[in-house]
Amino acid sequence: MRIHSNILPKPIPALKLALTGATVGPLVDSLHNQCLLEYQKAMIDIPAPAFGPLPFFSLPEEMMQQSDHFSYLIRTSWYVPPLLGIAYLVLGAVLPSVISRILSPKGTTTIILGQRQKSNSNSSGSTTGSRSTSTMNINEVLVPSLPSMAMSPRSRTITAVLTTAIIIKLSEMLESSSIFPYFESEINTSILFTAALAQWFLLDCTIPSLLTATIVSIGGPLSELPFVANGFWHYLPQASDYYPLKDLNWDGLIFLLGDDYKGLALSSITAPCYFAVTMDAIALARWFSMDDTNNNDG
Repeated sequence: MRIHSNILPKPIPALKLALTGATVGPLVDSLHNQCLLEYQKAMIDIPAPAFGPLPFFSLPEEMMQQSDHFSYLIRTSWYVPPLLGIAYLVLGAVLPSVISRILSPKGTTTIILGQRQKSNSNSSGSTTGSRSTSTMNINEVLVPSLPSMAMSPRSRTITAVLTTAIIIKLSEMLESSSIFPYFESEINTSILFTAALAQWFLLDCTIPSLLTATIVSIGGPLSELPFVANGFWHYLPQASDYYPLKDLNWDGLIFLLGDDYKGLALSSITAPCYFAVTMDAIALARWFSMDDTNNNDG
């Protein structure tokens, strides 16, 4: 099986990835967005069941004053599904492929019983060696000897999605629960980044994925600025601790983001969440691509 290093995925895997992002993405995002932000346009509100709060979970007083934000099972916007559909396609397939091509513009990597070797093809196009091999883009290669090697692509993908959901839920607990009342935002962010890096190490452990997720953890929050500036959503005061443009003086930003661009607020805790979401988008893209290739070969 040969997986070429194309930047754009094939139509069927791309469609599956975008649809998954548009459906599963908002559900995962809803695990923490009510303690971080408020949507202002085309809202989708699904009320939560009338259960009392869990005994170990309570909100700080300033968040109890915003109790309306916590009375919904899902609170999102009709703009979110298409945005996340596009995001999953870019984060899971396009960006990792671009980074893989930059890191290895000509080479491919061959897996032989879990060992990584450079492939040497003869004139007929076959790979040398007495064992059955699969040649694939460096972005598809896993470091050998990790416990995750025993997992099937489907199990790895499901685990990636579930662990991302856990990290997203942990961000909500760190942000809003009185269990951690004295933790500063920097500590909360460090805890989440540690969890996200553990997810990468156990389920992926490739350099292109690490670089992709790192870039997205920086650029992902910044990509929200046009939506915040144009009133699609805004971050709640108690969650707003990141003002990326406050020290910039550039007239062009006034045209793009409005006169008050320096006051546009984000939440720093979203950075590791973007990292984790990138990991499950990559896992989904790999699974869909491998499944499509196997079906075509069959």
